Amino acid sequence: MDELRDLYQATILDHNRAPRNFGELPSANRKADGDNPVCGDKLTVHLEVDDDDRVRDIRFFGKGCAISTASASLMTEFVKGRRRSEIQETFDRFHELVTGNPSESVDGEGLGKLAVFSGVREYPVRVKCATLAWHTLQAALEADSEQATEVARTE
Repeated sequence: MDELRDLYQATILDHNRAPRNFGELPSANRKADGDNPVCGDKLTVHLEVDDDDRVRDIRFFGKGCAISTASASLMTEFVKGRRRSEIQETFDRFHELVTGNPSESVDGEGLGKLAVFSGVREYPVRVKCATLAWHTLQAALEADSEQATEVARTE
């Protein structure tokens, strides 16, 4: 467990200090804004989605805490080149990973580096930080021009 915690901290720090796919995307054909008023995180996700419902390119920008920024960075790496159906499946698994019972075992299979966010489940107040980018991505995929406000449940 200490190994996973160390990996979690190192990954969060790395992606917070040097976020991948950060900035605007001039070729974007979809976009959504996200806001987590509890923490003050605000971000925008820009997507270039092709006719085959595949994310050809993705960028994000804004400001947020380390968990929010790292989650957005890792999310962009993961979803680039994937179809909407694959992204939805991954979102569902990721959401389950971060909102699950901390005393139960974690199944991060197939999530790659995203599995490091399993540590978030121990801090329910941080779930919204970790999932804001994902909810914003969903709004962009739905071509929703409204602001995507994170309302993840931390039951």
